[in-house]
Amino acid sequence: MDPISATDRLFFEETGLEPAAARKSLMDGLAGADDGELFLERTTSESLGFDDGVLRAASNDVSQGFGLRAVAGEFAAYAHGGEISNAALARAAETAREAGKGRGGALADGPPVQNKRIYDSADPTQTPDFAAKVSVLEQIDAYLRAKDPLVAQVSGSIHAEMQAVRIIRADGREAADFRPLVRVSISVTVKRGDRMETGNDGRGGRMPLAQFLEEDGWRASADEALRQALVKLESVPAPAGEMTVVLGPGWPGVMLHEAVGHGLEGDFNRKGASNFSGRMGEMVASKGVTVVDDGAMPDRRGSLAFDDEGTPTGRTVLIEDGKLVGYMQDRMNARLMGMAATGNGRRQSYAHQPMPRMTNTFMLGGDKDPAEILSSVKNGVYATNFGGGQVDITSGKFVFSASEAYRIENGKVTVPIKGATLIGDGPAAMSQVKMIGNDMALDNGIGVCGKSGQGVPVGVGQPTLMMDGVTVGGTAA
Repeated sequence: MDPISATDRLFFEETGLEPAAARKSLMDGLAGADDGELFLERTTSESLGFDDGVLRAASNDVSQGFGLRAVAGEFAAYAHGGEISNAALARAAETAREAGKGRGGALADGPPVQNKRIYDSADPTQTPDFAAKVSVLEQIDAYLRAKDPLVAQVSGSIHAEMQAVRIIRADGREAADFRPLVRVSISVTVKRGDRMETGNDGRGGRMPLAQFLEEDGWRASADEALRQALVKLESVPAPAGEMTVVLGPGWPGVMLHEAVGHGLEGDFNRKGASNFSGRMGEMVASKGVTVVDDGAMPDRRGSLAFDDEGTPTGRTVLIEDGKLVGYMQDRMNARLMGMAATGNGRRQSYAHQPMPRMTNTFMLGGDKDPAEILSSVKNGVYATNFGGGQVDITSGKFVFSASEAYRIENGKVTVPIKGATLIGDGPAAMSQVKMIGNDMALDNGIGVCGKSGQGVPVGVGQPTLMMDGVTVGGTAA
């Protein structure tokens, strides 16, 4: 069954909402506006939390609602509610109509309809069943405790959801989709004497949950979490100062996401609030640096068949060989900037308005062997995993904490270090890139991006990178 027909049952047959009434409310709400849409959503989710051999939490939720938005110029009126009914939409139309009051806007054409399939539409909350999920968490706990006597605590969690959406536009175009999302996370704490350290590993994406619960899959994740914890037990205080830093492939791309990616979103640039504002066509990074955002990659966590305005996703080149060539755009900011929408209009749920957001954002690989990059560094830090970080979008200044890092001495990776932070600003850091590895990798499907109080799933990635002159904050005496 195609998504449009399948969502007929969810949003019309089960709620009593009449298609003709929904379209009338939409047209009433968009009177005098330039753009807008009706966004219908139903999300089912299941979460399990397992800690120290006991199932501590389990939930199964269903939420549904609508958002009716009218946009006129820079102003947007938005009404939303958890009741999908003829009466609720009629009331929402009165609020949305405020956007076009006293204006004579001409409604823009909607995006082309493209109900492409880039992920499996099977509901991961239903398969495997609840008992099978609990069994896997029990096996993870037993496996790790038997594997190493230093293991003091094991935690595991499984989250699965299915989001059904339907977007209706004034020109009659409609788009519908079923968006699965899964994640399995494992945390291991080891203890030696008075010292305790924790390792974490998570894996997920828009794909069947069963493949992450197969024994080979969860064992690899459990082994990785344990490896991280044991490495940290051997770590020494990090050095401080300005030095060469090598970033590992994959998840360290979260620094690129935060320090550079947000600054390339359309709203910040339209308002002049980004360090990249007004710099289109300029060199903003070292030659060889190419950064793209691609929301159409099959099965990836940040992927969508179309964004939350109905615009098909695709591959947007942002920085090409060091030059700024693109921004990520929703429909409103694209229209106001005279640019094309790029399929980056995203919202957390029906209760939120869409805004320009990243999907899967990553740097392309170069031509250097990672071993060659590491051997070229006389004294530096090799950071392979990151925890938290803070970024100022306007200035691009960032502080990131490395959750796994090592000293590099005379071209050799030596002791693990603890407490290392990387300090700098995004554009400057991109200009400090001196070598780019040929090992580009994407993260394991765990990213969540926050912006203006909204969280959405995203993907990050990069190859091994070497940057000169990075400020490292450390704890070594």
